[in-house]
Amino acid sequence: MITLVRRATALCALGAALAACGTAEAPQTPRPAPPASSAAPSKPAPSRPPTLAPGPAGLTPVFEHGPRADGRTVALTFDADMTADQGPRAAAGERFDNPALIATLRRLDVPATVFMTGRWAEEYPDAARSIDRDPRFEIANHSYSHHAFTDDCYGLPTVPRERMRSDVERAYAAFEKAGVRDAMPYFRFPGGCHDEAALQELAATGVTAVQWDVVSGDAFATDADAVARQVLEGVRPGSVVVLHCTRSAAPVTEEAVRKIVPELRRQGYRFVKVSELIGTANGRR
Repeated sequence: MITLVRRATALCALGAALAACGTAEAPQTPRPAPPASSAAPSKPAPSRPPTLAPGPAGLTPVFEHGPRADGRTVALTFDADMTADQGPRAAAGERFDNPALIATLRRLDVPATVFMTGRWAEEYPDAARSIDRDPRFEIANHSYSHHAFTDDCYGLPTVPRERMRSDVERAYAAFEKAGVRDAMPYFRFPGGCHDEAALQELAATGVTAVQWDVVSGDAFATDADAVARQVLEGVRPGSVVVLHCTRSAAPVTEEAVRKIVPELRRQGYRFVKVSELIGTANGRR
């Protein structure tokens, strides 16, 4: 009898760790474990998008193109511009989106990065969500207002220095409100205009400023062949091409893309998003 009690005590000690054992005198029936199928598999956490290290004195880093000697890759980027004061023009029928362009990129299976203003996302939330959910694309920040971050920038109104950071943060808030879930930590200055003061003001946001090394010339262009030719003559391995996703201000971009994409593929280029170029520049693949 003593041996049986000792055995029961030992089993209880083990069972206590499993929360399945009672006393030797009145053992409890263990509760069955839930079936494996009842636990939903956890979704892997997304990896953090690659960014550049801060510049000298902690300034916002600036990225212009990827490595030249790391294969024939090229990033097509599209600025979805809409300034804070263009609401009346949109209400009157002017189109600042370009659904045909996005459809063409999908049909041609071209990855791309869309630099979107917060005001654009407010005006076209369905389009913003659709772009965000398509794995071919990524959305990055192009300010809320599309006002310039320096003086004398293509006639754009200027954001006061003390409001530069809040303008960028307001754009991210507009993306979130529109349903964009995965906006990237990349920022493109309106007009590409920036100076040391602007880089200082945005340092706390943690963004990488993304410029370009190929200007398409599609803004207000009327000749798709000329736009395509300018891009094809300028592209080098690792290039970042700036185009626009605004129907009223860049009416021939979609047609130009239909000429650019097959020719660059014929030349052996592979289209990538900006995040891949930055990751490659960091040694990340």
